[in-house]
Amino acid sequence: MHPQREYRILFQEMRKSIFDLLERKGKQPVSMLTAYDYHTACTIDEAGIDMILVGDSLGNVMLGYENTLAVTVDDMIHHGKAVVRGAKQAFVVIDMPFMSYQASIEDAVRNAGRIMKETNCQAVKLEGGVEYADRIKAIVDAGIPVVAHIGLTPQSFNALGGYKVQGKSIEQAKKLLADAKAVEEAGAFAITLECVPADLAKLITERSQAITIGIGACSDCDGQVLVYQDMLGYTDGFTPKFVKKYADLHSVMFEAFRQYKHDVENREFPAKEQTYAISDEVMAELIETK
Repeated sequence: MHPQREYRILFQEMRKSIFDLLERKGKQPVSMLTAYDYHTACTIDEAGIDMILVGDSLGNVMLGYENTLAVTVDDMIHHGKAVVRGAKQAFVVIDMPFMSYQASIEDAVRNAGRIMKETNCQAVKLEGGVEYADRIKAIVDAGIPVVAHIGLTPQSFNALGGYKVQGKSIEQAKKLLADAKAVEEAGAFAITLECVPADLAKLITERSQAITIGIGACSDCDGQVLVYQDMLGYTDGFTPKFVKKYADLHSVMFEAFRQYKHDVENREFPAKEQTYAISDEVMAELIETK
């Protein structure tokens, strides 16, 4: 291979780093989508998406749970390995599931280390602000990059009284400002803002040196993330207000499955072009054989 061609291929396959992402703050927004399997990660990566989140949302969209609470570290590692193998350039972040970091700093560091070591991801993400800043600091001190997650934190939906917009009252808004400051000071290089009023999300973004990644926040955030099943219309269930549907895969798949059922039941599939031939001579000999 020509040296220049080889160099270009190697350069194209270099994975994005924290510094690449931080350099974009205030300039060009960062794109992020979830993925939970190899094939989807390959496609997202090929499309040039900057970051991939292996979210504990896999509990809902892949495993059929009502919420994310039942997801385990083993679940995250299993799906995370597949995603990392598929993504060659995107920066891969893996969620720390419920009770993998809440109980103690030791649990947090141990589980974050296990996730990174066994998946080869580039960062972990955990929910919570001021109350979990010590966990973030300990994980960062252990050499593991952290994305913080504040606002609506799905793992705490019971304590929050459901899936509600956070930060609308003065008390909640001040709490979110304090949370953002605490997680940044603890070493988080990025902060996910979920279901946060637009003006408040913009203020947090302006005050923070970390990159902010919005989901139900505002376009002034330094990046955006969506669950890929939501943005592809992969489900006919509830769709949050903040989701923009870029396709309607549910309808496409539904019609394809119905057509397949029809073709099978009416012996229209497989047709001749989907089958393999054998010579008449061989068949004649087989039929004569007893």
